[in-house]
Amino acid sequence: MGHTPDHTDGTANASPHLWRNGWYAAARQVPSPNFGPRPEQARITLAVIHSISLPPGEYGGSEIEQLFTNQLDWSAHPYFEQIRGAEVSAHFVIRRDGEIVQFVSVDDRAWHAGRSSWLGLDNCNDYSVGIELEGLEDTPFEPAQYTALATLIDALKQRCPIDQIAGHEHIAPGRKRDPGKAFDWAHLQQLTDWPAAHLAGLCTQTPGTAHDA
Repeated sequence: MGHTPDHTDGTANASPHLWRNGWYAAARQVPSPNFGPRPEQARITLAVIHSISLPPGEYGGSEIEQLFTNQLDWSAHPYFEQIRGAEVSAHFVIRRDGEIVQFVSVDDRAWHAGRSSWLGLDNCNDYSVGIELEGLEDTPFEPAQYTALATLIDALKQRCPIDQIAGHEHIAPGRKRDPGKAFDWAHLQQLTDWPAAHLAGLCTQTPGTAHDA
């Protein structure tokens, strides 16, 4: 069982119908073994947006779920040899049709960010929620995905004190480039009504520097 972090800025206002032990009621649950406890008194202040497709550019299959649950057949596609043995996860995946799939309770630490830093804090996995959008960095995402993402962010705000949204490319610059140039940060702002300064793709502040070995 994962550690329950300090939610003093969020949980008090959370609807009991939205969340149960860090699991979002509107998501399809596919529990991943790839998670761990957050640091004591961790405050979940950051949502990290990623993009993923397996194999790259192919959508709708079960390979993402297989990867996050350590069931992927590494020999099923040549690309999989490049990620053989990877043990990774995200809290959520939003499929092309807008379906939300949850793999890890938001109370726990998913393995999505890797070496990373944001606003002077390293190890973003410790204090963030990882959200994967099914897609490629250079291919437009679907309207249903933006709608689902905005709804999820609103629900997360009721559970956690999230006040920043960044892409993987912002917390690990030079190492990662997702969700990429195809992600429409302005559209996300319109849907969420968040200030631009709190969305990494719109603000002009200097991002955190990822410590890349």
